[in-house]
Amino acid sequence: MRQFTARFATPEEIQAWDSHVTANPNGGNMLQAKAYAAVKAEHGWKPLYLAYETSDYTSFNLVLEKHVPLLGKYWYMIKGPDVASPDDLPGIFEANRRFCQAQARGVFAIRIEPDVEATDETRALLAREGLVKMPDLQPNDHTAIVDIAPEPEVVLKSFSSRGRNAVRRAIREGAEVVTAEPTEENFRAMFNLMGQVQQGQKNVQVRSFEYFKAFWGNFIAAGQGRLLFTYEDGKPSVGAFVVNYGRKGTYKDGGSLPRRKQYGDSHLIQWTAMNQLKELGITSYDLCGTPPAAELKNPEHEYYGLGLFKTSFTKTITDFVGCYDQVISPLKYKLWSAAGEKIARGLYVRRRHQPFY
Repeated sequence: MRQFTARFATPEEIQAWDSHVTANPNGGNMLQAKAYAAVKAEHGWKPLYLAYETSDYTSFNLVLEKHVPLLGKYWYMIKGPDVASPDDLPGIFEANRRFCQAQARGVFAIRIEPDVEATDETRALLAREGLVKMPDLQPNDHTAIVDIAPEPEVVLKSFSSRGRNAVRRAIREGAEVVTAEPTEENFRAMFNLMGQVQQGQKNVQVRSFEYFKAFWGNFIAAGQGRLLFTYEDGKPSVGAFVVNYGRKGTYKDGGSLPRRKQYGDSHLIQWTAMNQLKELGITSYDLCGTPPAAELKNPEHEYYGLGLFKTSFTKTITDFVGCYDQVISPLKYKLWSAAGEKIARGLYVRRRHQPFY
């Protein structure tokens, strides 16, 4: 097992945060970006910036902290830790324990969700370390990732026949994808398109327009995001917000009008995003959310329709391990598990009308 030490990042490292995160072994994640930290700082979380050091690499990870009355500090290492191998996770957990005893006192639990693929071996490793499996929080803990490193024609040919035909027909019939300016009007239009999709989903707690406006605006200002539209009758009909972060592209948000006239526009907007991001050096494109691989053909799954659409670009589903809790204080965590988390989430939703996480 590799030995790690944990520390808070220096002011200079925080200033250049994104360059450090994208140099992590797995290239970091957009939800560890400085632009995202600024959004969460306005929605109930305190961003912390941690560095884990071992003999041959340093992993920089964003941690979101929330103070829980009577219990102390709860940490959420969103989409982290970023490690070179799952075998490095125990070293990170031990570093967490030492760090919370010495410099980060008052932390009673740390929620992690590393981008480590779910296998029998990784699940067993996490169980041996005493971590507690929790429900997944991020939509792309199960996802479809397209390799866009090859030449565009090679990538297009890798799509299913349905995906290829949709793209080619949309192009043939003159459909056009436009990169929209980051204006209030365009953000409102995107938010409204997202609402059209979410109306048919179960258990969806929609974040506020202000939250999305901040997210989109921050990433665009950092040169890490763009908003794409197709139009019908002069109005946006399909929208996609995509992120470029390090070597990774992500289809973060999307929406569309029902009963559109143009066939293939939703496929074309994805194909356009892939090609635009490829020009920026992006080599993989995360379509951000499908059913788990084992549930892909289950029509009762809430992401079934999304799975049908996204697997027209790639048949491969990646299942990550999802969320686990590392227990720092067993007594406080027992109270948190028994009632604390439920109460905290309920109070936050009632007060803020936003999801806790």
